[in-house]
Amino acid sequence: MNKPEWRISDGAVPYSEALATMEARVADIRAGRAPELVWLLEHPPLYTAGTSAASKDLLQPTRFPVHVAGRGGQYTYHGPGQRVAYVMLDLRARRQDVRRYVWELEEWTIRTLARFNVTAERRAGRVGVWVVRPDKPRLPDGTPREDKIAAIGVRIRHWVSFHGLSINVEPDLRHYEGIVPCGIADHGVTSLVDLGLPVTLADLDMALAETFSEVFGDAVTPSAAA
Repeated sequence: MNKPEWRISDGAVPYSEALATMEARVADIRAGRAPELVWLLEHPPLYTAGTSAASKDLLQPTRFPVHVAGRGGQYTYHGPGQRVAYVMLDLRARRQDVRRYVWELEEWTIRTLARFNVTAERRAGRVGVWVVRPDKPRLPDGTPREDKIAAIGVRIRHWVSFHGLSINVEPDLRHYEGIVPCGIADHGVTSLVDLGLPVTLADLDMALAETFSEVFGDAVTPSAAA
């Protein structure tokens, strides 16, 4: 198995372009023509609808372009200041277990955020990664407020993965007002900068590269920015 290529794109990549690139790369990985790929990028402001998205959760349908993503999950926002990681791995050569793969993406995110002293956690029934906010008022039932800092949505085709995760570094959190993020209205959304941490995309990229092998068992091969 070849080591995954690691690619970082400068500037905002149009969503349709990213989808086309992933489709082509997944086909090449399946056919043995290309190595696995971890692709880090930003998108211009947009909403994406996963396969479980409910129309009632799109609160402001004209605020930003809305794309049908084909990934699992519901509505989410992508935009500047958010690091999107599209992960194209050949699970035939790893482990053919979708639940395990989602757990690994969560674990990768949790370990990456720990590099910045952020305690990020899973929550049963809520895909993604969450942080407890003791600085905010508790919910009506007395439980602590929790904010989502990373979203996960995947698609598997012939045991090759694509789509992946997004981590909020410094996006405009007001842009989430146009949707019910991931269908969850009881909790909010946060970012590293919102938590008071002056982290840059470059800082996060370095942490993602360092923790990838801890979870997936092999290092990435850097390539020039695309």
